[in-house]
Amino acid sequence: MVRLVPAVSRAADVLELFLGEDVTLSASEIGRRAGMPRSTAHELLTTLVQRHYLVRHTGEETTYALGPKLLELGSRYQQRLEFAAEADAVARQVAAECRETVHVAVLDGLDVVYVSKVDSTHSVRLISEVGRRLPAHCTAVGKVLLAGLTDDELSARLGGRRLVALTPHSITSRAVLREQLAAIRRTGVAHERSESNPDAGCVAAPVVAADGAWVAGMSISIPTSRHTDAAWRVWEELVRRGAAELTRRLGGSPLA
Repeated sequence: MVRLVPAVSRAADVLELFLGEDVTLSASEIGRRAGMPRSTAHELLTTLVQRHYLVRHTGEETTYALGPKLLELGSRYQQRLEFAAEADAVARQVAAECRETVHVAVLDGLDVVYVSKVDSTHSVRLISEVGRRLPAHCTAVGKVLLAGLTDDELSARLGGRRLVALTPHSITSRAVLREQLAAIRRTGVAHERSESNPDAGCVAAPVVAADGAWVAGMSISIPTSRHTDAAWRVWEELVRRGAAELTRRLGGSPLA
């Protein structure tokens, strides 16, 4: 059984009161509807006002309304929805051209998390799913995102952690990783061959936000049975174009 934090539940109960028709509510009405003592309601409302989740209006009767912090959070959520929709659309375009599996991923700590995926049309293809996590240093898209960090940011994330190996080809040396990341920053593209899956390889490029940050990566994953030098060059160009298109849709400037 999941144990909920009472204080957080009470705060959520208060905020959800404003999902109804009432734009403003008094403290007494909030306490009554939420079923909490007046003193508890007062402390909770004061906290929510201080954190800008609610605003207080004074007049004949003091009332409360939703605050700007919720608008900020809602805007961020909307941006995530728009990002996911744009990522899916561009990934489908790239997949239609290459007929291979296309991913869009973001960095979470030292892991890469897939947020969009379009399957290959080939019978032999890479098996993965949205939401899957992998060590970033073992994937091309993860290395692209690590390359978007400064040296200090990378060192802070690595800390004393060991680079785990998923296959005999995975990078386990920090020096080798840093060397590859430097090359990715110069070229704007990353490769991995059998580093996360012994039977597959990947090529990836960064998605750049309006502020220049490398906020996501797009990758094409291919079984080793279809690896040829000519094919790699085609996939590299396709993933560059796809990442550039997603960058433009998000208001960023593609890498030169």
